[in-house]
Amino acid sequence: MIGADPESRRAFILQHTRLQSPPHTPELKLYLADEITPIWRLTEEALQEIGLPPPFWAFAWAGGQALARYILDHPGVVAGGRVVDFASGSGIVAIAAARAGARQVLAADIDSFCGAALGLNAGVNGVVADFTDQDLLDHPPPEADLILAGDICYEKPLAARVLAWLEAAARRGARVLIGDPGRTYFPREGLVRLAEYQVPTTRELEDMEVKRTAVWTFPPA
Repeated sequence: MIGADPESRRAFILQHTRLQSPPHTPELKLYLADEITPIWRLTEEALQEIGLPPPFWAFAWAGGQALARYILDHPGVVAGGRVVDFASGSGIVAIAAARAGARQVLAADIDSFCGAALGLNAGVNGVVADFTDQDLLDHPPPEADLILAGDICYEKPLAARVLAWLEAAARRGARVLIGDPGRTYFPREGLVRLAEYQVPTTRELEDMEVKRTAVWTFPPA
């Protein structure tokens, strides 16, 4: 059984993933799993808790890759700013923001495994990012210059809640960027598309081997 301490979670990640570069961000390296089913089962067995959500931290999802690519190609978006990476997963977006020159990066995810994954992945890439496992949706959006969110619209109730929270952040003055590969519950109306990419993935993670993935933002008030 995995202990609650970060060290045991890091050891689990190191044992069941391998260091590799996501195809759309080859300049970054992350500890990632090759298949979703084995590590999902291993995580449930190790935690002795059946019905856990998939280990999103073990994969570089298309929306996160697109968002990270956009940030790396447009460093001025984050340079010198305070950045929040919402639903951080592996930390790919937070790491890209730190690499691009953000002054402060906070990765947030309710799965505490993501904190261990972020620590490992940030260290490999030579950057620093803070982590919280608090549910930011329970609070008003934090003070930040930029809030980043990738792959957030895979469930209808959650998508509506997150998008309302992000819109509130935009109204408070933060810039919001969303990476989405055409999820069912992503509302394209009321958003501005900034970029579009063809992101290589696998049929185990997605419904095709290349996902057309876009980066979106809210229009100026």
